[in-house]
Amino acid sequence: MNALVLFFILLKASITSFSGLAALPIVREELVIKHHVLTDTQLNQAVVISRSTPGPVAIYLVSIGYFVDGFLGALMGWIAMILPSFLVIPLIYFLGQKAEHPRVKSILSSVIIASAALLFAQAIPLAKDAIDGYLTFAIALLSFLLLLLTRIKTHWIIFSALLISAVSVFVSL
Repeated sequence: MNALVLFFILLKASITSFSGLAALPIVREELVIKHHVLTDTQLNQAVVISRSTPGPVAIYLVSIGYFVDGFLGALMGWIAMILPSFLVIPLIYFLGQKAEHPRVKSILSSVIIASAALLFAQAIPLAKDAIDGYLTFAIALLSFLLLLLTRIKTHWIIFSALLISAVSVFVSL
C-alpha cells in the first residue's frame, strides 16, 4: 500500500473520530476488509499495544501503520494521530466562548454517543477473533462486567488479564 494512501486513511479515521478507539470501524473497514493489508489479529495487537503503554489512546494508529508499511507506515500513523490536535487548537480558541451553549453541548453529546456505538459495534468482530477458548471468554466477560459495574482503571484490568493468562500458560506446561 502506498504510504500516502495509508496516511489519508489513518487521517480520515483520526479526524472523524472524537476519541482514540472510535476510529476502529473506519480502520477495519479500509485496511482489513477493503484493502486486505491488515488482519483482525494485527488490529487486535495494535489495540493491545496502545492500551498497554502510556500515552494517547490513538497511538494504535502508529502500530497499525507499522504493521502495514514498516517504519514509514508508523510515521504516517503518528502524523495522522497528532494532526487533528494541531488543527483543533485554533478552533478551540475561536469557539471556546460558545462551549457552554446548550446546542453546542448537545452536539458534542451526540458525537460522543455515536462514537461509543461505533466502538461497541466494532468490538464484536475483534472479540470473535480474540476469544478462542473458555479462558479468553471468561476474561472478556469478567473484564466487561468490571468496566461496566466498577470504577476500576482499565490498566488494572489489562494487567490482571495478563497475569491470569500467564499463570494459565505456566500451569498447563
